Amino acid sequence: MTVDTQSHEPAITPGLVAQHGLKPDEYQRILDLIGREPTLTELGIFSAMWNEHCSYKSSRLHLRKLPTKAPWVIQGPGENAGVIDIGDGEACVFKMESHNHPSYIEPYQGATTGVGGILRDVFTMGARPIACLNLLRFGSIDHPKTRHLVSGVVAGIGGYGNSFGVPTVGGSTAFHSSYDGNILVNAMAVGLARTNEIFYAAATGVGRPIVYLGSKTGRDGIHGATMASAEFDENSDEKRPTVQVGDPFSEKLLLEACLEIMASGCVVAIQDMGAAGLTSSAVEMGAKGNLGIELDLDLVPCREPGMTAYEMMLSESQERMLMVLHPETEEEAEAIFRKWGLDFAVIGRTTDTLRFVVKHRGEIKADLPIKQLGDEAPLYDRPHIATPKPAKLDAAKLPSPLSIDAALKKLVACPDLASKRWIWEQYDHLILGNTVQAPGGDAAVVRIEDGPKGLALTADVTPRYCLADPVEGGKQAVAEAWRNITAVGGKPLALTDNLNFGNPEKPEIMGQFVSCLEGIGEACRALDFPIVSGNVSLYNETQGKAILPTPAIGGVGLVPDVEKSVGLAFRSAGEMILLVGDAEGWLGQSIYLREILGREEGAPPPVDLTKEKAHGDFVRALIEDGLVSAAHDLSDGGLAVALAEMAMAGGIGAKASAPGGDSAAAWFGEDQGRYLLTASRDKAEQILLRAQTAGVTVAAIGETGGDALSLGAASQALVRELLDAHENWMPAYMAGGKAD
Repeated sequence: MTVDTQSHEPAITPGLVAQHGLKPDEYQRILDLIGREPTLTELGIFSAMWNEHCSYKSSRLHLRKLPTKAPWVIQGPGENAGVIDIGDGEACVFKMESHNHPSYIEPYQGATTGVGGILRDVFTMGARPIACLNLLRFGSIDHPKTRHLVSGVVAGIGGYGNSFGVPTVGGSTAFHSSYDGNILVNAMAVGLARTNEIFYAAATGVGRPIVYLGSKTGRDGIHGATMASAEFDENSDEKRPTVQVGDPFSEKLLLEACLEIMASGCVVAIQDMGAAGLTSSAVEMGAKGNLGIELDLDLVPCREPGMTAYEMMLSESQERMLMVLHPETEEEAEAIFRKWGLDFAVIGRTTDTLRFVVKHRGEIKADLPIKQLGDEAPLYDRPHIATPKPAKLDAAKLPSPLSIDAALKKLVACPDLASKRWIWEQYDHLILGNTVQAPGGDAAVVRIEDGPKGLALTADVTPRYCLADPVEGGKQAVAEAWRNITAVGGKPLALTDNLNFGNPEKPEIMGQFVSCLEGIGEACRALDFPIVSGNVSLYNETQGKAILPTPAIGGVGLVPDVEKSVGLAFRSAGEMILLVGDAEGWLGQSIYLREILGREEGAPPPVDLTKEKAHGDFVRALIEDGLVSAAHDLSDGGLAVALAEMAMAGGIGAKASAPGGDSAAAWFGEDQGRYLLTASRDKAEQILLRAQTAGVTVAAIGETGGDALSLGAASQALVRELLDAHENWMPAYMAGGKAD
């Protein structure tokens, strides 16, 4: 075929190549691959397929080391979303993805389209979405843009999820100056499908119609994936046109139409038009099925006049799908989509040529080898330097400027630990009527249809640990998800991740990435907790300043009977408080050290994965046997904050003593692998006996009751005062009040 290279297209100059995010050696690779100069459209296609966001060229060498298989894993990484078997012929489909750069430039639309994109990834697999979660990281509370970004992102998440009709049931929000110029918006979606009704992206069969479905194509989002693969600079606001615009009502129609057409037997393959739009969806469908693809862009529904082939191929307009259909079902499929008021257009066909051919206005705008567009993308083994192991902090040498009560009150009202009710009350977390445990606890619990089974869902990470010791930080992120799911009575089954890091071309940043993955992989293997989907977001830097390494972990577990699930709230007075796990008072990298002493130093707490598994299995069995009335894992703020969170949630006080005495280290140390449980006296005795038999450390440390939280001999903090401080910080901050 003769490719159009007419002179009305701009010349392919080194500057134009650089604008497309391609380095000179990568451009030379393109020339060697196709044997000629590319057209502008072809350059755009390579730019889309070979950028970091789509090709994983800096990360996929290391991602291969992660455990992705288990007997219950139906589909691991490589598809639109991961799929696990949850029994009774049912499957859970889930994934997490980032929309960081767009959300910083245009917070409302960036967040909405992040939610919309992850929902499409789930229902593209044939699943009906049942829940969303998110992980948000914003800059310093004193930064002039932070309130604006929080407001816009939260409104965007709520605006899309609420309108689409899926509950947002959990997440994590925190603040740190490293995110001043590069916030993180990671969206997670979870859906349900039948195990024998999962749909995949690989096209099969020659001569089958390729159908464009959903909303029309516009000029929004062009170069969105390329923009997400570069650092920000002082001109980042000029990238506003690369942010897509979402429409949740169109997406709801698209969901229903897609599920109906899937049930009809019309569909051979289906792919969401996400990052890099029509380019990536078409190439991936063909390449995965070892087929060629031929597109006629004259047939693409456009909402703007005069769109070029280049614009159509790179547009990231939302609420669009690409399908390959059985030819004899074309009329039936079109009728379904027309019924739902959505565009349906046959825009191409599958071929046996292994070529990706794009035509427009009678000219061939691209003719490229389809497999090489993905398979021959650059793969870098970038130089990486391991982060030096920090020394353990000697807690005994630290000053104690505040009493236990004063420190506790300050911690529960600090930006990271203060209640995020102001955020999650803007999300509809009850729609669909299956939310058993709402935001605010260790993990959300969502009933599966009529029960009794449910899913336990969580998303979290502790970036300060990952910065200090990426291996331990990676381990802890997985262990935290394990504990969160366990604490509500769930059996942890699988993970999705969103690996947010700075510029991988800097050896120290690449070292953080490699080491975090080492820790994540080690924990996943030890806990039998595989990763089945995920996303890598690199170049999260602004003017050379990187974010904290933030490998967000989204966890999914199975709750056998949601009626047996427990929360963190103290349920009644007179119950015994039991502490599971050992402690030595680890204050290195603790939130106490940062918020009370103004220091960020030392080694983070080590993670003993053998004990994590033993403690988690022990706690889960207690919940299953009905011996526990409340459970809560210990994390930020240690024992004191965990007790305060249980007291505030239940409106009941307690008297407790720390096994290590009344030191700040004993109360606020962040030693890992620990849980707090409450139980009646007779059941507490049973638990202690079972612990002896199982070889698990469990200590009775106190009793619930009263209106105050007494931590040791000289402590008496009123629960109401703690709760007021805890609940009031976020509303006051967002209203423009004092931020301390």
